[in-house]
Amino acid sequence: MLKLIMAITGASGMPYALTLIREIKKLDVELYLIVSAAARKVLSLESPGFEESLDLADYQYFQEDLAAPMASGSFQHSGMVVCPCSMASLAAIAQGLGSNLIHRAADVTLKENRPLVLVPRETPLNRIHLKNMLAACDAGAIIMPPCPGFYHRPREIHDLVQHTVSRILDALGMDNQAAPRWGGGV
Repeated sequence: MLKLIMAITGASGMPYALTLIREIKKLDVELYLIVSAAARKVLSLESPGFEESLDLADYQYFQEDLAAPMASGSFQHSGMVVCPCSMASLAAIAQGLGSNLIHRAADVTLKENRPLVLVPRETPLNRIHLKNMLAACDAGAIIMPPCPGFYHRPREIHDLVQHTVSRILDALGMDNQAAPRWGGGV
């Protein structure tokens, strides 16, 4: 069974995170979830009742738990996604800081040459944000801002979220049917 690490940080965009959890659990994937304290605050503001979706994870960890399995390179997994990824977390990951479990797991994912997808949810971007994105990309991360397509003729916000979630799963190498594909009868 595939193992995936997912971290949720304190940026706006919680519908992406919760939808991603639900789509991951439709696949044959064991989900290791890390939720930052700031993410819990944003979740309560943007997505009341979010606990039900978090409970779908096979394992949940607090960001302070540096003894968790994913803090070590010996933990075998298929990749990691940080969705949404705050600019503070992106900066820490880009600089290789391991001050909490999210940053440490991302650092380990990169050093072990496993896919790391960062979904920054911020706009506009300043020069520091762009430099940090480039540094993370240079280290091997995939930078994937949530930029939904419109070729599938979305009718609801959920359709836009699904499109982005499908692209995130694609970047992790996970076959999925979360959204229609170009040329797929759209």
